[in-house]
Amino acid sequence: MDCKGDRAERGLEYFVLDVFTDTRLRGNPLAVVLNPGSLTTETMQAIAREMNLSETTFVERGEAVIERGEGVRVRIFTTEEELPFAGHPTLGTASLLRVIAPECVADETVTLALDIGPVPVGFEPRASADPTWPMRGQMTQRDPTFGEVLDAHEVAELTGLAIEDFDPDRPAQIVSTGTAFAIVPLRSAESLARLRVRQEESATFLKARGARWFYVLGPEAADAGNTATALPAWRARMQFNGGEDPATGSAAGCAISYLVLHGAVPSGTTIHLRQGLEISRPSDLFLSAKLVGDSEESKSSSHDGTVTDVRVGGSTVLVANGRFFQS
Repeated sequence: MDCKGDRAERGLEYFVLDVFTDTRLRGNPLAVVLNPGSLTTETMQAIAREMNLSETTFVERGEAVIERGEGVRVRIFTTEEELPFAGHPTLGTASLLRVIAPECVADETVTLALDIGPVPVGFEPRASADPTWPMRGQMTQRDPTFGEVLDAHEVAELTGLAIEDFDPDRPAQIVSTGTAFAIVPLRSAESLARLRVRQEESATFLKARGARWFYVLGPEAADAGNTATALPAWRARMQFNGGEDPATGSAAGCAISYLVLHGAVPSGTTIHLRQGLEISRPSDLFLSAKLVGDSEESKSSSHDGTVTDVRVGGSTVLVANGRFFQS
């Protein structure tokens, strides 16, 4: 299926996909606009507001040989601003390109050229003549940077949680793999039901520390009803911009980096993280990262060492296809 040619002359084609799910009308919805051409940044932002989803991406196609080597140029917008990186737009956009633009696929990988640099998304091998949905992929995020450790009492005040809800051994901390989040680990996922982020105050507090939003997560009990996989199970929530995100792939990369660094998840272990249940948009994310330290002890339990090979995966399913009329 050609992404270029006379399509641009007939208006802007767009797709709507649900990401981090294999079932339509679940997961995190995403709009992908193809061939924006000479659209201004202001018009892209206006289209993102029109779509009114967590994010809308704009795919600027180039020569296939360049795209396979350097990546397909993609810009990401929320309803309020352009982002240098976001997780579910990266996975969803790459999944769409894997189906409609096989010429940009190299070794079962679609690389997106984002504002933070190239981000590869790998896919399970499949016959090119079988572009069926859902599409399962896994992005490799940038190596994380770890920032300020946050005061528990301040975090409790801003999130509506009690000190007793927090993991006593692991403090909240700023982490970034391209977009910075405050990772808040809880003793148990049960405490997530009490999350009430004071968003205006939180935005001011976190901006002063180089971050955007709180990403709050905790381990699920063995009998919590999560029987989809045999993997270690976690739950997460992210309340932002007056609402709640069904799935936050960029924050999930920060979260698994944090969990591996602090010894909550063994290096190289894949976990199954669920998000969006509270807003009837259940999402399934599969995360792993590796800790490279100076000793076996640091790999298993210390805060020393470097986290790398941060992977966030899941499924994407196609929901709709349409066109914007050009004025």
